[in-house]
Amino acid sequence: MPPALPSGDPAPSSGELPPSAMVGLGQRAFGIYIHVPYCRVRCGYCDFNTYAVGTAEVSGGTAGYADLVKQELALAQRVLGPEAPAVSTVFIGGGTPTMLPAADLVGMLRDVEQRWGLTDGAEVTTEANPDTVTPVVANELAAGGLTRVSLGMQSAVPHVLATLDRTHNPAGVAAAVSAVKATGMQVSLDLIYGTPGESLADWRRSLETAIALEPDHISAYALTVEPGTKLAARVARGELPMPEDDDEADKYELADSLLSSAGFHWYEVSNWSRSVETQCRHNLAYWRGDNWWAAGPGAHSHVGGVRWWNVKHPTAYRDRLVAGHSPAAARETLTAAQRFDEAVLLGVRLAEGLPLEVIGDQDPAVIASLISDGLIEPLKALRDKRIVLTLRGRLLADTVVHQLTNRSETG
Repeated sequence: MPPALPSGDPAPSSGELPPSAMVGLGQRAFGIYIHVPYCRVRCGYCDFNTYAVGTAEVSGGTAGYADLVKQELALAQRVLGPEAPAVSTVFIGGGTPTMLPAADLVGMLRDVEQRWGLTDGAEVTTEANPDTVTPVVANELAAGGLTRVSLGMQSAVPHVLATLDRTHNPAGVAAAVSAVKATGMQVSLDLIYGTPGESLADWRRSLETAIALEPDHISAYALTVEPGTKLAARVARGELPMPEDDDEADKYELADSLLSSAGFHWYEVSNWSRSVETQCRHNLAYWRGDNWWAAGPGAHSHVGGVRWWNVKHPTAYRDRLVAGHSPAAARETLTAAQRFDEAVLLGVRLAEGLPLEVIGDQDPAVIASLISDGLIEPLKALRDKRIVLTLRGRLLADTVVHQLTNRSETG
């Protein structure tokens, strides 16, 4: 079951934002996220806001969904007004966006373009399951203006995919990659490590298979057993073991070693790309605290220090929009302390590092301790005045964040 939404302040039915959120709107990068909540099967590890088509929860199918998103985008245009800049990134995520016809995905992109325009070289991504991407689909996406496809490969090992409840055939990943590359779009592959029953050899096989496909970008995420998921229930019953930290650390180190040797460069703790040009600019906007409007059930937006989230269920989302109301369930205005904590939490994850000026009058002993513990790069901290994680620091990023934020609060 998808997780509960956070609590927050009431969100006005008009969608109107406080004046403070609009200050400097045109001076920051602006992205659009579109959430497509549909899947063929809900994977056992997933706690995203997704629903299997054909079940009682989504008995009506996906027809008309793109038109609902366009209604929310029209609301966004009214709320943001003429000061909103051109859109620099569009990311269609899910769920499985390619459960919708390619014409629907292109239609939503055209709507974004007509309302705000796209910057030169704008990045436009859709996520996809490998078994939903054919040469016909890929050609239609590319012709419609998409520039990047992120494929949920997860693993190259059948028994690992089975544990994750993934339905695609590992061999189908190569076909999907080939179809996307033939159009000139960039390809990203998403991998998961730490699945119960996955050996280090299994993980090596997945990495080597992914590298051999020559994508532009690879993400590798440690499996988290989220409460309320089918996987969590299986772990609780003793059917599967809980992922172990040491095992996941070994697998992360293997990923970094193999990917680095293959010419990939880490630019965020869980992400590697072949070049600066193939980094995911939409996700970088999240990590840098830029502005984005997120359309769709359960989607979370951020503009000018105000964060809000939509109602979760597709039916509730539809009902709000049909009634002429904002689909926002609640919102919060971030305090200075929250904005600081998020800047540290996200900034230290980037290879470009966190400028020391962000943390202000930090106790020099904290920086010295992080250096002596081998968690941050000494030269970057002392010469370049930036906090950049070492490989050990990437494994212990939460520890670095804890030391920086706690000391700043108490010191």
